Amino acid sequence: MSYKILSKFVKDISFEIPNVEAYALLEKEISKYNLNFDIKSRPFKNNIIEINTILRLLPTKGVKHKMLAEINYSTLISLEAKVEKKDLEKIVLISIPTEVYPTIYEIFVYLFSQAGMKNVSITKEVNFEKMYNEKNKN
Repeated sequence: MSYKILSKFVKDISFEIPNVEAYALLEKEISKYNLNFDIKSRPFKNNIIEINTILRLLPTKGVKHKMLAEINYSTLISLEAKVEKKDLEKIVLISIPTEVYPTIYEIFVYLFSQAGMKNVSITKEVNFEKMYNEKNKN
């Protein structure tokens, strides 16, 4: 697949621990949060595409004092040749998220660490190809 990453940057970060109760319970309740990815793309110009990989921690119904954690990491890529739609879909939904997730992970770990939480575990390995295949089984 012929593309080149031109730029990567943090487009938006939201990290909020709204109160002491949420802070006190977070290390215990972090297992009740789900890791959620949303990947969006849009053409920029002249074969350049912006891909936004958005990572959210979403609380389940059992979490009483919720925190907010979300990162939107933007990647600009240049397509170096004509790409079929299915191949472009794989670049956007598999290749780029796989490449940028380690950086997003490190940012998440840093935010939790700076918030005083050393024992918060977030999934270090994410298989975007498996997620893509499961979503496209239908």
